Amino acid sequence: MKNFNLSYLGIIALILLASFSRIIPHAPNFTPIGAIALFGGAYFNNKHQAFIIPILSLWISDLVINNYILSYYYGQFVWFYPGALWQYSSFCIIAAIGYFSLRRLSFKRVFSFSIFASLVFFVITNFGVWASGSLYPLNTSGLIECYVLALPFYKSTLLSFLLYSSLLFGAFEIIKSRLVLKNQF
Repeated sequence: MKNFNLSYLGIIALILLASFSRIIPHAPNFTPIGAIALFGGAYFNNKHQAFIIPILSLWISDLVINNYILSYYYGQFVWFYPGALWQYSSFCIIAAIGYFSLRRLSFKRVFSFSIFASLVFFVITNFGVWASGSLYPLNTSGLIECYVLALPFYKSTLLSFLLYSSLLFGAFEIIKSRLVLKNQF
């Protein structure tokens, strides 16, 4: 039972640490949010926790970012920013990918599903940008233009999914193996 509690706390600690790393200056779209959803989905055995804890960590870090770091931009307290629905929807789908597809872990599976999850994020969030109707015409050419102009940002998205997934999954596996080894002696 003690190992389970330490593992559970380790998962939460890594998610919170990654969430608040968003505050550190970074390249556009180079954040840990997708990796957090994939990681939480993969490691929480309870389906509700697999979705709620990563989403809650994103929301709390969004509150800090939007109301302290970007407070000049909004001018009032912001619970949810424009476009949050699309980002959070993609986050839920990525958590589901982790929950249902990463029950058996390997480097190849984490790598492959990180790439797939980054594509899910790219498609959903940029569709949301287009659907808002504020930047692109609401027709097929507007949708294509939205995706084409977002392609340069995808590089950062993909690299962040790969890096942060490697860090989260790798760190947790190292911690877990050390706990097992420590308890054998």
